[in-house]
Amino acid sequence: MEKRSEWVRCPICKNKTRTKLREDTELRNFPLYCPKCRQETLIDAKGLTVTISKEPDA
Repeated sequence: MEKRSEWVRCPICKNKTRTKLREDTELRNFPLYCPKCRQETLIDAKGLTVTISKEPDA
């Protein structure tokens, strides 16, 4: 049985990034870089759902 996978989309510009997720992938505070808008965003991912990670204020 093959796991489903898809490209992670940038939460800012909605373009594909160079990172791919599988159904069983879990990420916390992952620095996602978008080559198109040149932004780095911290994300959380569980399954194929990606959310923007909120950093606590220092």
